[in-house]
Amino acid sequence: MKQLTQRAATVELAIESALQDLGVTKEQVEIQVVENGRKGFLGFGVKQAEVLVTVLEKSKPDPKPAIARVTEPTQTITDDSEVLSSVTKAPQVVQQPQNKAKPLENVVDAEESERVPEAKIYNEKDAIEETKQYIEDMAKEMGIEDLVITYETKGKYINFQLESEKAAFLIGKRGQTLNAIQQLAQLVANKVTKQFKIVRIDVADYRERREQSLEQLADRMADRAVRTKRQVALEPMPSYERKVIHNALSLRLDIETFSEGKDPYRHIVIKGIE
Repeated sequence: MKQLTQRAATVELAIESALQDLGVTKEQVEIQVVENGRKGFLGFGVKQAEVLVTVLEKSKPDPKPAIARVTEPTQTITDDSEVLSSVTKAPQVVQQPQNKAKPLENVVDAEESERVPEAKIYNEKDAIEETKQYIEDMAKEMGIEDLVITYETKGKYINFQLESEKAAFLIGKRGQTLNAIQQLAQLVANKVTKQFKIVRIDVADYRERREQSLEQLADRMADRAVRTKRQVALEPMPSYERKVIHNALSLRLDIETFSEGKDPYRHIVIKGIE
């Protein structure tokens, strides 16, 4: 049985990060809240939330590359042109412990769906509309009045596309503002839905350009690791950006990649293979 202990600023963020790292959905795991965490006051007494996520036996998580742990000193890359840091705090959301004596409420078979009204099972439209309104309200607080939002759904993903003359304000330095909006929108969407949803927000195709930049960064850092015969540690990144790095280097036989640390400080390490 596969388990993962994850820590983050809030319970919801810890769960989201664990699900993405394991490659499963919320319906395929059992979640135990170890620590709810707390915000503290003026920077004192801050404590991260911690959850234990156990993959159910019938679940089949996506295969992931083996993670090798090494004790050699790492070389940390701090060049702003090569590394992006996306560390954003989100409001605390308390996850109630699951009742193990009951089956997962999110899983409804075909026979049950015929007996239960559709609105009580799951209403994706309400989730999208409430999330869309939340994004519009945030934009207005930022002084953006010309925001246009379109969206599309693909399975568990809800993809929002934002358009505005002030796109740079929505993206922010190194994409930090956009990442913050996406994290908050994720919380709003899953507050409404009965099934776990992953929200993705893009502005003027920034994500696509960002992925291309990350792939180029991955190749450069891999070449450096091979050339110097030393480990190369990238700066902390969100889980979906770490996935881009892992995927970009998955076919290279001269290096291996693995993640270290806890969110929001989790980062990728690239190691050359002799």
